[in-house]
Amino acid sequence: MNRIYKEVTVEGAGDAYTIQLDGRAIKTPAKSALLLPTRELAKAIAEEWDSQETKIDPASMPLMQAAATAIDRVTPQRKKVIQDIAAYGGTDLVCYRAEYPDSLVAKQSAAWDPLLQWIETRHQITLKTTNSIHHINQEEEALTKMLEIVGLQKDMTLSPLYNITALCGSLVVALAVLDGHVNAEEAFEISELDETHVMEQWGIDAEAMERRKNNKESLAASTRFLELTGIIA
Repeated sequence: MNRIYKEVTVEGAGDAYTIQLDGRAIKTPAKSALLLPTRELAKAIAEEWDSQETKIDPASMPLMQAAATAIDRVTPQRKKVIQDIAAYGGTDLVCYRAEYPDSLVAKQSAAWDPLLQWIETRHQITLKTTNSIHHINQEEEALTKMLEIVGLQKDMTLSPLYNITALCGSLVVALAVLDGHVNAEEAFEISELDETHVMEQWGIDAEAMERRKNNKESLAASTRFLELTGIIA
């Protein structure tokens, strides 16, 4: 799509905000009204639109994508999205540990044990860990609590929360980001720990580096979205 607009502005709409291109309010891909909860988020998305040159590149607009996803995909199927996010708690990355080598075991313990301690203190959720490749059944109480926490979030929060959870393979990490306990950089390092260890041992793979770069940028964008909505102080 070509850029045919000249001016991008932010306008109030009741208790929400809209973005206008030459005086016309933007809609989502599904033609719903793009209503944003904070002026800060609206201004940041307006900047994405204003930074487009001759062609509109949706991939360069992660905040717009997250907002549109919340409106077009999360709201119509909120219950399923909540269940999908919460399901990661049953197979959480930080609960599955290596048996060897000792160096990796130590790295996982140093990075992941504090998160398990945090979620137990912060949310009274106790999770089991295993050194086996086989699935471990978490206590139903723990899974129920995680589902309840996710279910309390607004649609605009669920969109980036889903992305962070999926990228990290961990609901524990995602909830720590949501709470401001870890930042995007820390979440990336925690979730990529195993891959980083492999690269340190066997060298850098170009394809893996590109994947890591994309994941890091996506994590940063999702975390910034939460900051702009006021979820993260």
